[in-house]
Amino acid sequence: MTEYSAKVITSIDDILPEQWHVVFNSDYPFYRHQFLQALEQSGCVSAEKGWQPLHVLIYQGSELAAAMPCYLKSHSYGEYIFDWNWADAYQRHGLDYYPKLVSAVPFTPATGPRFGISPKFSSQTNKLLALLVSVIKQLQSTYKTSNWQCLFAEQEQNLALAKLEATTRTEVQYHWQNKDYQCFADFIAKLTSRKRKAINKERNAVIKSGISFNWLKGDEITPSAWQQFYQYYKNTYLKRSGHDGYLNYDFFSRLSLALGQQVLLLQAINEQGDVIACALFFRSSSHLYGRYWGASEEFEFLHFETCYYQGIEFCISENIQCFDAGAQGEHKLKRGFEPKLTLSNYLLNEGPFNEAIESYIAQEKHHHLEYIEQAKRQLPFKND
Repeated sequence: MTEYSAKVITSIDDILPEQWHVVFNSDYPFYRHQFLQALEQSGCVSAEKGWQPLHVLIYQGSELAAAMPCYLKSHSYGEYIFDWNWADAYQRHGLDYYPKLVSAVPFTPATGPRFGISPKFSSQTNKLLALLVSVIKQLQSTYKTSNWQCLFAEQEQNLALAKLEATTRTEVQYHWQNKDYQCFADFIAKLTSRKRKAINKERNAVIKSGISFNWLKGDEITPSAWQQFYQYYKNTYLKRSGHDGYLNYDFFSRLSLALGQQVLLLQAINEQGDVIACALFFRSSSHLYGRYWGASEEFEFLHFETCYYQGIEFCISENIQCFDAGAQGEHKLKRGFEPKLTLSNYLLNEGPFNEAIESYIAQEKHHHLEYIEQAKRQLPFKND
């Protein structure tokens, strides 16, 4: 049998889409070759932006057997799981925390596969994963990184990495689950009377204001629609963070062709026919992902309708099982989004803070588990 060989590429363009999709063969949208390519070709992801691609490939002969996207990071922006306090501790002691290695979807805290194995080599999954991790460790040594982080990994992959001594770190998100609802009324019928009335009040306020909604998919999203969305996206970031956001118009404009029906733009339209708000979603066969939103001005309850209730209706109509509306947002609880643990893996290089970081991660998990039990008591569902 031909031995396996490893290769590290500095651009997703260095591998063909048809090869990549042999190993990443699910319909998870964010590791599609075209999505990663759009990030790189638009300049949103680059060494200059602190995201140097170092994608790890494992071959048997000329055949791709496994792959793991990876980035050399010079900062911690755009990750949505925070280690700034670790970086500060390193700096205070005259040590370098950066660079670090990160396997994640840039700017996208959406759980999914973080390594891919060709079905032909599925019986060799453990061996191939060990090879991928060994290459990661070589990169850690070459680039003198403080650690490697694999963020928002699927549970099965998280467990496999944990067996290779990659510490698990947790975070909490809020996901809506489709429990075989036939319509939105079925969903809110499961809620307590008070919470049901509150949601109906929010939705009715939007209806009475004369706002309607229009879903655009794939190539239905015209350049002018992207331009309008991008302006609202920038406005949201400027209000919240004081900058234009991590992504540019060039990136967004590539998505219609890159992802087709997996990218969706929801427009909120007033009685005069003006688009007053937009929200960007991605979908797979099982998940809807809400990513960005923006509006021309403040409208009462419009955010909840655009980002949550319209997405719930879409999931019901399309028989999508899970709606991940983005990181954070405790206000999602009373709207039926359930608290869920997310899982990430860490390999720490030898350093003076390893024990402290491991202890921090353990305490953090304990806090998250306690919080989830408390948060479940805030859910709006009736006790059956």
